[in-house]
Amino acid sequence: MALYNIFISHAWKYSDDYKKVVSWLNEAQDEGLLTWKNYSVPVHDPLIDPTQPAGKTTLKNLLKNQISPASKVIIISGMYAAHSEWIDFEIDTSTDYDKYIIGLKPWGQQRIPSKVQDNATVMVGWNKDSLINAILNS
Repeated sequence: MALYNIFISHAWKYSDDYKKVVSWLNEAQDEGLLTWKNYSVPVHDPLIDPTQPAGKTTLKNLLKNQISPASKVIIISGMYAAHSEWIDFEIDTSTDYDKYIIGLKPWGQQRIPSKVQDNATVMVGWNKDSLINAILNS
């Protein structure tokens, strides 16, 4: 079974969406559908000590190091993504590295940020099976 190195781009203040995606991937792994390694940067495991000052350049370089080994990048595409400098940076870095980008539409979301829509390799609905199929069928 192939190992999928996955980076999940998300906004920390919407960490419930991130946690749901992680639980779907863990369930799929437990079911023997895939094996995955998490290269994301969740709020509980930041790249830098949030109490210490760090420049944008340092953080951008650290994010590039996280995205670089990923075989898949999942962008949780709630409208908040349209306003996030960091999610934009993660999308730009992913396209620079020619990553397979899965845009994930949150449940009930009517509009998708154009940044996500324009850069995603594939867009899928807020559904475990759709997400897993997008990972496996790429």
